[in-house]
Amino acid sequence: MKTAVIWGASGGIGQALLTHLVKENWRVAAITHQPTKLEYLTPYVVDADVTSPYEVELAITNASRMVGKIALWVYAAGDIIADKTSTIPPDAWQRIVDVNLTGAFLATRYSLPWLETEAHLVYLGAISERLRLPGLGAYAAAKVGLEAFAETLAKEERKRRITVVRPGAVATPLWEKVPLRLPQNALSPETVARQILDAHQQGHKGILNLN
Repeated sequence: MKTAVIWGASGGIGQALLTHLVKENWRVAAITHQPTKLEYLTPYVVDADVTSPYEVELAITNASRMVGKIALWVYAAGDIIADKTSTIPPDAWQRIVDVNLTGAFLATRYSLPWLETEAHLVYLGAISERLRLPGLGAYAAAKVGLEAFAETLAKEERKRRITVVRPGAVATPLWEKVPLRLPQNALSPETVARQILDAHQQGHKGILNLN
């Protein structure tokens, strides 16, 4: 049976991915800070704060013991805030960077021993150049950093495939946190999930632009 782990599995895209994989008979470990939202989808649910090294290490250890060596690894955890540099509280800036970037590092760092030799690692990024707008400095900076991190990781882990997904607007609750109108052509989480899985099956690595 194919195995996967999804970090941030209770979010819009994470939950859509989880649903697709379970329907296709994958054994999926769902790592989330809202475990009760997912217990009806998979028995392999692990509660963790992705900004805590201790919780991240414990979570991936427990997840891999549940499902075995991991073939598909997805980091879909994320958060956003709209606040200008002149007013954003430092702890709010740090939270956004921690969830979107440092959490990706921690999850990767502690997951590597539990991955299959040729595992596929997928990071949910963003078309950051479109997000360099007033109030979105923390989020845009974190997503740019994520791409740089993933590119470096690909050179370190050459037997493994690394993909950074750059979707356009996606109709998830994240949009409710920013003063931006959701475009009429926004993608659904289900569409993004399906495209990610198609890319996985096609052997994709590198940047995956979705529009």
